[in-house]
Parts: sequence; structure tokens; C-alpha cells
Amino acid sequence: MGKKNQRNRKEAHPFLTEFMDYIYVIIGSALVAISFNVFLLPNEVASGGVSGISTILFGLFEWKPAFVQWAFNIPLFIAGVILLGKNFGLKSAVGTIFLPFVVYLTEDWEAWTMNPLLGSLFGGILVGLGLGIVFRGKASTGGTDLAAQIITKFTGLTLGTSIALIDGMIVLAAAVVFDIERGLYALIGLYVTSKTIDLVQVGFGRSKLVYIITTKQMEIRDAIYEEVDRGVTKLTATGGYTDSERPILMVVVHQTEFTKLKQVVKTIDSAAFVIVSDASEVLGEGFKRA
Repeated sequence: MGKKNQRNRKEAHPFLTEFMDYIYVIIGSALVAISFNVFLLPNEVASGGVSGISTILFGLFEWKPAFVQWAFNIPLFIAGVILLGKNFGLKSAVGTIFLPFVVYLTEDWEAWTMNPLLGSLFGGILVGLGLGIVFRGKASTGGTDLAAQIITKFTGLTLGTSIALIDGMIVLAAAVVFDIERGLYALIGLYVTSKTIDLVQVGFGRSKLVYIITTKQMEIRDAIYEEVDRGVTKLTATGGYTDSERPILMVVVHQTEFTKLKQVVKTIDSAAFVIVSDASEVLGEGFKRA
């Protein structure tokens, strides 16, 4: 009976993971939609994407943003499936449809600020948070990301360049339709959104990746094991000037452990050559689980 229960739990696990992905998509899409209605639209901040297009068209013709977003998202999703030959998945379809639906439900909410700078900053944060959560659900909200993929396929441009071109044209259109200041606020919103997405994706934790070149590698290795309690990887390198083999010790530590590691190395070999770089995401034993 115990083995059967374990087998059932293992079988249920993929279902639970898939279910949580849909929850991420729904929550993330809702956050993006709310941010649009309470921060971006009232302040005429068209920070890229289909939401930016709907902001511009609302300013010009007072067309309902939710309907504009559906009008762009659904055909783009279908075009992506046909032209790119990919199965974008039901989760992305949910995000494509659900986000404008929440925009429609919350269209009467009062703006949380009428200061365009605050609107672009906090709108960018909330949009980035929502999109980061959607991406964690292994999905997207469709829109101009799909258009960029189509452009990439038929023009040979990189995906990043295609996205930058589309968002750039939207921001430029916002500057023409509204004013230059609104275009600049849109750029602020875009930047804050991208940084927030990165933060959601890699988390708040920061680690240090350290390379140590030393003539006392055995003593330093043992000290790291005992005093810092971290594993060490030994890499083989060749000196460029001497053409002789020199081992390199590689170790990853939490930011709070770095000072102790530095003291350990300095105490054993003050002449050691140490290279330190940031590691934004570390998966594995002793760090974040994959």
C-alpha cells in the first residue's frame, strides 16, 4: 500500500505542476491588466506591447483598450501558430485571452496616481512582476512578442532587435500622439519592466563566483571545506606566459559568505590571484532548488 501511495503521488506531481503553471498565468495576467488600468492608461504611458497600442488608440479614438487588445492578441496568436509552426500551448492562449478580460473587468477602477512619473515607475514594476510570474508559468501573454518572432523568421533579425523595433515604434507613436514627455515616461516604464522581470526570474538572492589561482591550492581547498563549508571544483589551466599547467579553484558562495572566503584565502596565501564575479542564479545543493 505504501508503494502504491508513493506511485500515486508521483503521478499527481506533474498534474500539480501544470495546475500551478495555470495559476501563475492567471495571477500574472491579472497583475499586468490591473497595472494597465490604474497606472499606465490614466497617465497615457504607452510602454510598448499591445497594451501600449491600446493606450494610443484610446487617446486618439477612445476605443476600449480591452477590445483593442483582443483584436490584436487573438489574430497574432493564430498567426504565430500558422506561420511559426509551433504549438504555443494552451497556457499562452489563456494569457492572451485572460489579460484583456481583466482589463475589461477593471476598466472603471480609479487611477492610483495621476503623476506620469509615478505611473510609469510603479506601472513598470507591476507589469514586470506580472510578466515575470507568467514566464514562470512557462507561458506568455501573446501580443507583440509573437509579432517579433514572426518578423525574426522572415527577416533574419534577432528576436531582441525585433522586439526593440516594435516597442520603439510604439513609444515613438506615443510621443507623437501625446507629447515628448509621455514618450520619455514610456521609455522609463519599459526599462523598469525589463528589470523587474529579471528580478522575478532570478530572485533576490545573489551569489559570488570565485576563481582562485594559488600555489597552495590543497591548503586553501581544505580550509574552504572546513571553514566556509562549500564545495570546490578544480579546473586545469595553462599559464599564457610560462606555458605550464596551473590549477584553478572555483567556488560559489552566498554573498554573506564571501568575506569569510576572502579572509581564508588571504590568511593562507596573500599572493593568491582571485577573480570574483556575480552569479545571479545558482541551482543545486546548498543553493536554490531547480
